[in-house]
Amino acid sequence: MLRINEVKLPLDHSEEELKQALLKRLAISSNDLISFSIFKRSYDARKRTAILLIYSLDAEVKQEAAVLKRLSSDRHIMLTPDIEYQYVGSAPAGLVDRPVVIGTGPCGLFAGLLLAQMGFKPIILERGKAVRERTKDTWGLWRKGELNPESNVQYGEGGAGTFSDGKLYSQIKDPKHLGYKVLQEFVKAGAPDEIMYVSKPHIGTFRLVSMVESMRANIIELGGEVRFSSKVEQLILADGQVEGVELANGEKILSKHVVLAIGHSARDTFYKLFEQGVYMEAKPFSLGFRVEHPQALIDTARFGASAGHPILGAADYKLVHHASNGRSVYSFCMCPGGTVVAAASEPGRVVTNGMSQYSRNERNANAAIVVGITPEIDFPGHPLAGIELQRKWESKAFEVGGSSYQAPAQKLGDFLAGKPSTEFGVVVPSYTPGVHLTDLSDCLPEYAITAIREAMPAFDKQIKGFGMADALFTGVETRTSSPVRIKRDNDSLQSINTKGLFPAGEGAGYAGGILSAGVDGIKIAEAVALSILSELKVAD
Repeated sequence: MLRINEVKLPLDHSEEELKQALLKRLAISSNDLISFSIFKRSYDARKRTAILLIYSLDAEVKQEAAVLKRLSSDRHIMLTPDIEYQYVGSAPAGLVDRPVVIGTGPCGLFAGLLLAQMGFKPIILERGKAVRERTKDTWGLWRKGELNPESNVQYGEGGAGTFSDGKLYSQIKDPKHLGYKVLQEFVKAGAPDEIMYVSKPHIGTFRLVSMVESMRANIIELGGEVRFSSKVEQLILADGQVEGVELANGEKILSKHVVLAIGHSARDTFYKLFEQGVYMEAKPFSLGFRVEHPQALIDTARFGASAGHPILGAADYKLVHHASNGRSVYSFCMCPGGTVVAAASEPGRVVTNGMSQYSRNERNANAAIVVGITPEIDFPGHPLAGIELQRKWESKAFEVGGSSYQAPAQKLGDFLAGKPSTEFGVVVPSYTPGVHLTDLSDCLPEYAITAIREAMPAFDKQIKGFGMADALFTGVETRTSSPVRIKRDNDSLQSINTKGLFPAGEGAGYAGGILSAGVDGIKIAEAVALSILSELKVAD
């Protein structure tokens, strides 16, 4: 099989034109082409009047070696690499010490799934509820302003990514192609086949719900166990070695291999781990607001006359500005055709996030506009100081929003002018349980407000209309990533001072988003499997 990259065609080409472009690149006749398939498809929209589709194709041809030799000078043509996943081992029969996985976000799910596929029969513990029950509780906040601290956007089966755009792309280095394994498992669980080849795949919340259930069923079928409403209160430790976990109800589960995939918002668990001596340190994260524009404005700015084309879908964007006060302002978690959602997990605090369905057909586009902050400058001292900084601004947002889980909001024009908003413009807010128009300048640190005010006119130069006066800011966005890193050894992936503890995913500071969290879950599952097998070999 040959891989042919950089095959470019106009947006509205036919399947025959794609085939002819391939034949031309390979300089072969139709009779010499046995079959071909699309490996990746992206687009180049830098020229809005001439948008191109860019393909990577896999082709089976006659006399493959001769064709490859003849085209050896073309660096875009090569043998198709083998990227099928290879398991690192399998559990021996009668294995007694079952690994424990804490958390059922993307990282915990994939760690549990891979361990189950290798025969290790993991016990997976989740403090929240199963995904459909959790969805009902989440709607309780969105529709009634009633927060369940143990079942919400942050806690429960599927993790925070369940209520998001379901983006499945990342900029992580992935030399072992573990991301391909993640996508394969998602397709098996019900995701559309197109996520295997489009350049920026996404799923959307409603599809994620059924997919998470399917993955859970697979884990159980393979001998794993999944327990909900099972909050881990503390680790059981002996001389720096994990011996198991103790649940909030007092139950003890013994295991010398514990995967810690708790997500970026399990603040009480971070504090308990710190008290128990697990090494951790503060890490950078970002603070900001959600901004909403008409999706049609973004589509037109990005695609021109091709806006609305079914292949292109709803347009996204990625923006960055280096402000004169030394701060970086950037767009984060952009959700085309989506909604701004309430993402609080603690009473008396307001947090925003973004979400889209697979169709991405809601009226507004939204994204976080955030400012990078660092522990050295902005929250020095304690390893958990970032958590307290998040809590401070989430509490302030709750107060400014009217102390009812409504979020504070302000039109962009008023934000730039430094005056409170009193009425909406053309952008109708999507956030539920509702927004309270006000002045957002008290909802973030002064340096963040200053940097964002400088950035928005700069962004308007990149996307025409981005600085429209009626665009709407909703506050606050504080959960861009974990404020904590639970350090692990680079080789064994175990905690640097707690043997048998495997910090993983976003909560431990090693992932950011569904795909990278899934990849980290696979890495952790491999590390756990190798550790167990190594210990059994030594014992023998």
